[in-house]
Amino acid sequence: MKKTTQFKRMLQSDRLEFLLEAHNGLSAKIVEESGHKGIWGSGLGISASLGVRDNNEASWTQVLEVVEFMSDATTIPLLLDADTGYGNFNNVCRLVRKLEQRNVAAVCLEDKLFPKTNSFLGDQQPLADMDEFCGKIKAAKDTQQDPDFCVVARVEAFIAGWGLMETLKRAHAYSQSGADAVLIHSKLSKPDQILAFMKEWKESCPVIIVPTMYYATPTSIFEEAHISMVIWANHLVRASISAMQDIAKNIYIERSLMTVEDAIVPVREVFRLQDADTLKIAEDAYLPSRQTERGRAIILAASKGADLGSLTDAKPKAMLPIQGKPLLQRLTDHFHAVEIHDILVVGGYKSETIDIPDIKVVVNSDYEQTKELSSLYTALDYFDRPVIVSYGDILFKNYILLRLLNEPGDIVVSVDSNPARNHTQNRFTDFVRCSKSYDTDYFEETVQLLEMNPALSPDRADGEWIGLVKLSVEGAKQVQTALEELHRRDDFNTLRMNDLFEHVIRGGHEVRVVYSNGHWLDIDDLEILSEAMEF
Repeated sequence: MKKTTQFKRMLQSDRLEFLLEAHNGLSAKIVEESGHKGIWGSGLGISASLGVRDNNEASWTQVLEVVEFMSDATTIPLLLDADTGYGNFNNVCRLVRKLEQRNVAAVCLEDKLFPKTNSFLGDQQPLADMDEFCGKIKAAKDTQQDPDFCVVARVEAFIAGWGLMETLKRAHAYSQSGADAVLIHSKLSKPDQILAFMKEWKESCPVIIVPTMYYATPTSIFEEAHISMVIWANHLVRASISAMQDIAKNIYIERSLMTVEDAIVPVREVFRLQDADTLKIAEDAYLPSRQTERGRAIILAASKGADLGSLTDAKPKAMLPIQGKPLLQRLTDHFHAVEIHDILVVGGYKSETIDIPDIKVVVNSDYEQTKELSSLYTALDYFDRPVIVSYGDILFKNYILLRLLNEPGDIVVSVDSNPARNHTQNRFTDFVRCSKSYDTDYFEETVQLLEMNPALSPDRADGEWIGLVKLSVEGAKQVQTALEELHRRDDFNTLRMNDLFEHVIRGGHEVRVVYSNGHWLDIDDLEILSEAMEF
């Protein structure tokens, strides 16, 4: 259905309809996704987003450019707050032509003088001559090509302090001049003026209101008064300002992103709102020679988790719920967030209970008699492209994976710089020695892994491998070769991941280190599981 038709049907609906403010393409898309059936292209919101006052300081062509992005980003109708029409009737005619070209459903014109003053600033604002404003409405209706395009006449008599009679007089004149609806505006904290108008309004012309100041009024009162449409006029731009102020202040005080990252949407949500997936489809269709190499992930999740007691009697520990979501699901969510969708899980104990969507599962049937390398060897054919290998029982913050992916190198491991953080006497810990210990300047140079050995004492170690490694195409080949070589050893079933890295290093290959500092958990026992519930 055309946007103009959608909007006209909203005006003629027998129930109260709602529009929500938007001020750019992104916020317009958010309005549509929230379930609202229409958008208010707020003059205040657009001018504020451009950093200027709501006094026609942004030219009408600048406003039009913003509105075009809003219209292109959505499928629901947009009513543009066009102030006074940016001039006389001639300007209004040109505006209507340009709005129709951009698939805008309706325009709202207010009966004040150009340049306008925001309705909530000052008192006794001067109004336009009523007959002149009627001419603007007639000009707009004569100009439109789409019969469903709507013109809303905004009556500012209450704002200017002229009272009910003048408001009714003007509303009647505008309706007779062809307005598809009248918007009655008031800045009182109660809806008294609006309800007084509705009591006297006898015409069939729909009435729109903007309850910014009388926001505490129950919506049922508007329905009982037979109002046609309510505009929530500036709430997204105000919400964005408060959110940005809080985050900006926090970053300034902390001089870090650590405390804000989990309080804001992930970058993938920005990509989703930008419809990035559509571009990927187009690239596949129109750039057939382009070989976009996507990475894979291998998750080692064969173990029962003996130290977790009866919790793992019926499922592997990778399927234990953490804050209502299986641990394995949280891992796959991390990979999806960085556009890794080809995920292989190596199961073992109770592998039939692994029911995470959009993953492949292979089974290490000898999981009880073998260690991690045996599980990894089960996925040997998966090393034909870049790959992330992860333990299946770890939790970590998103930034750890992002930092790992952004670090150059064929084989890169993620290391916690505090080796004593998670160390307990009975816990198997992949302690490491590196070419450089962690300090605030380590970003300036490459750090190499020298040794990974659980026999290292924490005071001699530079950190602990957390269970994440990134492999480039070349790195995947090196690991694949190392696995094949180690598989020929009689003791292969006893080998762990640290043995793999030691073998790679002895073979002359570089293993790089990217440090983190906490913000991860290895779910090994009930105490850490309890901690994970607050992670």
